[in-house]
Amino acid sequence: MVIFAASIVVTIANMVGQVRLNQWNGDFFDAVGRKNLSAFVHLLWTFVVIIAVLLALTVAQTFLQERLKYRLREWISLHLLAEWLKPMRVYQLSFAGLYGHNPDQRIQEDTRLLGDYTADLGSGIVYSLLQIVAFVGVLWALSAQVTFQVAGYDIAIPGYMVWCALAYALIGSILTWLVGRPLIALNGERYAREAEFRFALVRVNESGESIALHGGENDEKRHLETALAAVVDTMRRLSTSLAQLTWITSGTGWLSLVVPILVAAPAYFGGALTLGGLIMVAGAFAQVQGAMRWFVDNFSRLADWRAAIHRVARFREVLDNLPAIESGSPEIKHALHPEGHLTFDGVRILLPDGHIVIEDASVSVQPGERVLITGETGAGKSTLFRAVAGLWPWGSGTILTPPLEAMAFLPQRPYLPLGTLRNALTYPGASDAFPDATVRRALERCDLGDLIAKLDQVDRWDRELSLGEQERLAFARLLLHKPSWVFLDEATAALDEDSQRHMMSLFDDELKNTTVLSIGHRPDLAAYHTRTLQLVHGRDGDRLRIKPPVAPPPPRHWLHRLVDWITV
Repeated sequence: MVIFAASIVVTIANMVGQVRLNQWNGDFFDAVGRKNLSAFVHLLWTFVVIIAVLLALTVAQTFLQERLKYRLREWISLHLLAEWLKPMRVYQLSFAGLYGHNPDQRIQEDTRLLGDYTADLGSGIVYSLLQIVAFVGVLWALSAQVTFQVAGYDIAIPGYMVWCALAYALIGSILTWLVGRPLIALNGERYAREAEFRFALVRVNESGESIALHGGENDEKRHLETALAAVVDTMRRLSTSLAQLTWITSGTGWLSLVVPILVAAPAYFGGALTLGGLIMVAGAFAQVQGAMRWFVDNFSRLADWRAAIHRVARFREVLDNLPAIESGSPEIKHALHPEGHLTFDGVRILLPDGHIVIEDASVSVQPGERVLITGETGAGKSTLFRAVAGLWPWGSGTILTPPLEAMAFLPQRPYLPLGTLRNALTYPGASDAFPDATVRRALERCDLGDLIAKLDQVDRWDRELSLGEQERLAFARLLLHKPSWVFLDEATAALDEDSQRHMMSLFDDELKNTTVLSIGHRPDLAAYHTRTLQLVHGRDGDRLRIKPPVAPPPPRHWLHRLVDWITV
């Protein structure tokens, strides 16, 4: 607000300088016409002073406008980031349809465009309005000098030059709107196609190893060429519309050089105007009609601005209305269990389109238990975990949970944030939340001692570490945070049997009081759990039932404990 107010003050001062410069123009050309050398020299010095002041004001205006740009972008971006990163929203946004796509483009690129265009266009329209206020009065007064002789009478039209400037600007604005209107939709389409093309490029870059192993470069090339073709086609149509618009904008711009002279010429050649008076009238006319034709000169940028604000506004609207995704469908209710248990009470899980994933889940898990959930691929096991975490609202029934801060979830692929390895290990806590010795012990306990030297190294750890190392790093993270409840979604799928046994032994030693719920297909997982729940097919969907074990889970053999002790 302070920057905007300062910009207004500088703009007003600039307008005063412009009016004084226009007066100087008349005096200067009058001195030239009279061949008055002393007045000519004096006016040259006056010109130097006026230009020095105007130059300083222009520099100040540019400085304030650029500061306004980055302040606007910062405010919009921080606002969107705060809304986007509210609990559960990043995940649920993927179900929000078209306007939830490419949030990176909307937060990074669209906010930049919106900030830049808002500052530029806002400053421009304020400048034009002040220009009109400053020069309309001047031009109206000078119009009294423009008279026409008709049948021997001198006729003066009040505000003649003002009405001419208004008519000229109005004609140009109407033509610009008629010709340039398609640019608004085309710019929005261009931003969408650019976002899709960039996403496709990033996806190929992130999946380079898999593409190379499959020899899929040619297929990826076809996909990227298709995405590029969509961008190019939009740009082709955009260029055609811009070329058509240029006929109007450039044409009216060039004509504006002679239109004020033409409309004032009768008075000049009739002797009512001096050369200096003609120059003053022409200058004031140019200022007024230039301000009035701001819409013509900025239409293509206005189209860009409207497309940017449309994408940002729709993204913000989607964030506000995420709960409406499940409107028309019942919602799974969540509440804290009074005794800290996990209870599914008649839970039914649906897809957003209403398709039943799990028809009925009614079971209770008490603290200290270790429960394995099995079922066919696609039966909804992972979706059940998402429902526990509150990520999946579609369905009905009630889930009573322990406090959210007491639960930790290990998804199928561990998440490693950008930054140092220490930051990835302590996530979501701060990198200095745990003593260095504790961090080192956690790595050593999970057979990652060779990474200790890299704790403070910044890298893309999701690329540098193998999937097995990432899974062990996730278990090391559990050692630091020590949650009371742990949910494992095939969290040992990339580990061999010995490594899996070593990781699961954490729940016999350091995390022996932790309740464990696991999802997995490996038959050897049952040995680490006290009971098994199986998703079996029902009439409408899968049902969660207790599966009696074929044989009691074998106890941990003393030899396994000895091996664990030796390898630590």
